[in-house]
Amino acid sequence: MNGFARRAVATLLLSAAALGADQAVIESVRSDNDVSLTVDPSSSFWHQAHSVILDKDKSGTPTAKFRTEVRTRWTKENLYFLFICPYEELYLKPSPTTKDETYELWNWDVAEVFIGSDFQDIQRYKEFEVSPQGEWIDLDINLHNPHHEDGWKWNSGFKAITRVDKTNQVWYAAMRIPMAAIDKRAAAEGNTLRINLFLSEGPPGSHHEIAWQAPMKETFHAPEKFGLIRLVKK
Repeated sequence: MNGFARRAVATLLLSAAALGADQAVIESVRSDNDVSLTVDPSSSFWHQAHSVILDKDKSGTPTAKFRTEVRTRWTKENLYFLFICPYEELYLKPSPTTKDETYELWNWDVAEVFIGSDFQDIQRYKEFEVSPQGEWIDLDINLHNPHHEDGWKWNSGFKAITRVDKTNQVWYAAMRIPMAAIDKRAAAEGNTLRINLFLSEGPPGSHHEIAWQAPMKETFHAPEKFGLIRLVKK
């Protein structure tokens, strides 16, 4: 490697390190084997997971009433998430379908994962959404494109299941996202990606938007505010 190439690599590494220096970190715990999706928090799979809490609105104001827990695990093939979402009033799309993805699902109640592996162009990442009814959508986001919602035509192959506990007013969503859909690297302990997590709850007039890392703007699409997710052994 010549001197110019070494300096270029060093600059890229320093830029990535600086970008993540003050970011919050989620640790995703390794599982030796893939499992069938479950929304049971007491299952052995989810019991061993680490978790983070979504408890802020988009401007960073605490929203304890809708305090949402998210757990995560990983295998060589997949990245898993479990959302545990309290609600006051569900806002659901009429005539739901789970066979095909639902365009503009973000206009209803959803749990969302924004995740990207590109630390140089942070305007590029993937978006995954699931509704309490099990509807879903995945998007290849490119914020350089003025119509980044066109990214919904991409298909990641991710799977999701949900359950609504009406008695306790909590709904659950589990996602299984193929690693190959979000990162060119083979999954390995220590790998780090960029991430943010969101929940939308309630009908117009009493709508709430809850974030892990507050975007500090009207849209969730603020990649400069993302945290990090790191793959760990335990």
